[in-house]
Amino acid sequence: MTKREFITGGANGIGKAIVQAFASEGLQVAFCDVDDLSGGRLETETGAVFIKADAGVKAELESCMLDLFEKWGDIDILINNVGVGNFGDIKDVSVDDFERVINVNLRSAFITSRLLAIHREHQKERNNYGRIINLCSTRYLMSEAGTEAYSASKGGIFSLTHALAVSLSKYHITVNSISPGWIENYHHDTLTEADHQQHPSRRVGKPEDIARMCLFLCDEKNDFINGENITIDGGMTRKMIYV
Repeated sequence: MTKREFITGGANGIGKAIVQAFASEGLQVAFCDVDDLSGGRLETETGAVFIKADAGVKAELESCMLDLFEKWGDIDILINNVGVGNFGDIKDVSVDDFERVINVNLRSAFITSRLLAIHREHQKERNNYGRIINLCSTRYLMSEAGTEAYSASKGGIFSLTHALAVSLSKYHITVNSISPGWIENYHHDTLTEADHQQHPSRRVGKPEDIARMCLFLCDEKNDFINGENITIDGGMTRKMIYV
């Protein structure tokens, strides 16, 4: 049976690469995003189903999931990719700004995972396959100034992942997270040699690097990887740096 996949924030960047990768493998793919133009183009390009929705709005995100359950019967793969940042001096970031980042980046992953668990609980026929992949970030453990909201949201994703892995095991769902480092989504060709050479892997990352790991984790044979956070950053978090 063809696997069914839902991706949040799939119109651009890493999400787009994930949509392209899974659609090219022949899966049924749906993704949500607020970007009408990019979402429509990607739908035409890949055949994936684009749903306009704001993942930071509970009702819109839940509607996406419930519609897919109705059409598909189940969701085999859930990739919580959506993410926004609000970077700036802490004095200039409002509480509302902070909450928006948390709602989009962290709360959305709980909403989708919770709905999948509820759906699996009431299934008449048990599905013995399930994958959830949460997009974390190396900023869950290291920061620059002015990244409080984003870093907090990714720290939450890190912890939510291992909690979900334990809670959802009874539904045969593995849950892992991926922490990308510097992934250049749009201007890879304009990077300097110094940008690349500072990485032990000698290059800046591309969205496809993350998409390939998603494919790997979703292989049916790889169900013994569970509750893990996988860092993909060209080795930067292992490199001692002194100025």
